[in-house]
Amino acid sequence: MPRARVVLVHGIRTSATMWRGQVVRLSRHDLDVRPIDLPGHGARIGEAFTVDAAMTAIGAALGDQERGVPRLLVGLSLGGYLGLEFAARHPSGLEGLVAASCGTRPRGLPLQGYRGLAAAIARLPDRGRWLNDATARAFLSPAAVQDVVAGGVALDAMVPTLDAVGELDPVASAAAASVPIWFVNGSLDHFRLEERRLLRAAHDARLAHVRGATHLVSLVRPDEFAGTVLDAVAELERRAARRPSSDSVGRTPTAGAPSTR
Repeated sequence: MPRARVVLVHGIRTSATMWRGQVVRLSRHDLDVRPIDLPGHGARIGEAFTVDAAMTAIGAALGDQERGVPRLLVGLSLGGYLGLEFAARHPSGLEGLVAASCGTRPRGLPLQGYRGLAAAIARLPDRGRWLNDATARAFLSPAAVQDVVAGGVALDAMVPTLDAVGELDPVASAAAASVPIWFVNGSLDHFRLEERRLLRAAHDARLAHVRGATHLVSLVRPDEFAGTVLDAVAELERRAARRPSSDSVGRTPTAGAPSTR
């Protein structure tokens, strides 16, 4: 029996293959690691992206809880926003959440600017593939670049995905979530602007910064990111050990490690 089931949810345009390095690192620690493709991405390119369809995909990967095996959802950027939404909608569907690189609400001028840029890039002859790959090569190691592009690049999913995510309120989702949340951001991430607001909204949360990491923290500092996930697994194990045997399977208490404010 594994120590925990860990579901990994990728960012926009990428796919499950972006997690290959994390799968290798985490699987060494007796974990059931499950990277998924969201609708419109990876093996599901061509499908329409909707938040409801993404919730279904995440829920299917998390599955039902086995006795003594906590379920930890890990999402980066788009995956982080969706993770917060899933935790709010389905409090019994997981025992913990690592929400990385999602420290700014996707709304207002930043979202409009990002959407406008995505629409302009989509009009390029190659729909922006060269620019996507060149940007990845500029900021990531060769191995990380291969992981990012191996599952395909969902160029056509950009605008509809941004439109859908723009309807989410991660602050409200954090407040509604009853499971412990680990917010993880690179110290150089431009999406950190409202991380403290998210932290204050959550009932049971802590914030970790990975020094020198940018937005793609799991790819830029893979060992440090894996360490944070392993810390979350260890905390869920400690909570499960403290839980009285009369408790219902799947119930996660909100008591435990205090929030970092």
